[in-house]
Amino acid sequence: MSFEIPFSHIAEIIMGQSPKGEEVNNEGIGLPLLNGPTEFTDRYPAPVQHTAYAKKISLPGDILFCVRGSTTGRMNYSDQKYCIGRGLAAIRGRNGYPTPYVKAVLETYLPKLLAAATGSTFPNVSKDLINNIPVSVLPVENTCNISKLIELQEEKVFTNNQINQTLEQMAQALFKSWFVNFEPVKAKMAVLEAGGSQEDATLAAMTVISGKDSDALVVFEREHPEQYAELKATAELFPSTMQESELGEIPEGWLVKPLGDSLEIKRGGSPRPIKDFIRPTGYPWVKIADATASTSPFLFKTSEFIKEEGLKKTVYLRKGDLILSNSATPGLPKFLQLDACIHDGWLYFPKISNYTNTYLYFLFLKIRRELVAKGNGSVFTNLKTDILREHLAVLPEYKIVNRFSVLALSYLDAIKANELTINSLSCLRDTLLPKLLSGEITLPEAEQTISEAENV
Repeated sequence: MSFEIPFSHIAEIIMGQSPKGEEVNNEGIGLPLLNGPTEFTDRYPAPVQHTAYAKKISLPGDILFCVRGSTTGRMNYSDQKYCIGRGLAAIRGRNGYPTPYVKAVLETYLPKLLAAATGSTFPNVSKDLINNIPVSVLPVENTCNISKLIELQEEKVFTNNQINQTLEQMAQALFKSWFVNFEPVKAKMAVLEAGGSQEDATLAAMTVISGKDSDALVVFEREHPEQYAELKATAELFPSTMQESELGEIPEGWLVKPLGDSLEIKRGGSPRPIKDFIRPTGYPWVKIADATASTSPFLFKTSEFIKEEGLKKTVYLRKGDLILSNSATPGLPKFLQLDACIHDGWLYFPKISNYTNTYLYFLFLKIRRELVAKGNGSVFTNLKTDILREHLAVLPEYKIVNRFSVLALSYLDAIKANELTINSLSCLRDTLLPKLLSGEITLPEAEQTISEAENV
């Protein structure tokens, strides 16, 4: 059974200390420097600075724990030696307790830790506060296998996140190839300018679209004739010449139009004062923080809810709708994966012509920097509806927009499926871990529950 001890009995804590400004470099000299969670990813940090004057160092396998500011409590793993700045602490297991087990304990008691933190605006946690928080743990001899189970679950989540990043990068690369660099069109032009036939030009576009050379396409036609015919039909959609436009050269027959010509752009709404409408349960209330908490294209849940009386002052959208942030972190597109209410920090699109939701998602990612540069605001950049409405964008022929959307949707569907697996694993972990750590359930019982969930 479990027993209660101070956290310091199971963990060693090394508080960070930042080097002087002149001791930091961008040339890769010394150890990589972590200043805070800005360098955090899903699992391991991505440092941008180095220092040869490291004072406090994390070791491979350590927990990197944010101790200051609005992101206090956020964690990554240290995959190598790092110099850690004052915004971080390195935490590792001691007295035989494995570090993954320590991380699970820390996650379980994080709400209590944050509640006890000091700070007028954002919480700060001290070494003494972390060390002295009482935690319920199992005898050390019972923790090794639990630690392995925790690591296995974390690895599954990490792997799915990595797959999703790759899938979205592939979809973004397809968008860039077709609608930014116009590679299928330029491939056709190069062949025709060299004296090739229209059939040769189509084959060149097929090569660009598929990533297969001509020899591979011969094999592809023989082994997958229907898919080959589909690829050829896609290549034939692209023109073989370019024309001048307000945005430079674009494919012949394509247009440049303000987005407002094809989209009805509206803002969400907020009942006020909002605190009077927030409830523990009710209608999901989408905040910008819900969107920035994940790099996923999809928003599956919200941290807050509003009561029914607030519906007449807000906008209630359906699962599958596309929204775009217009304040705080502007220009961020998300697909809703639940029916939810949006406040006036979000834009939505009740009517769309010439484009699809899928195409718009990738277009918004492409033009986000341009939109943000046009924004204004004394504290936060605001993306007014007129900015988006008047923004000039290339308008391809709809057949090509639709074909891209079909292909990109296959990537998005795969991402969504992985996200559902990640969410299921995370919920299961949140449910089982406290029971496992307290001894309420045994390791075999936890493993059985996980196995049953994965086989559903």
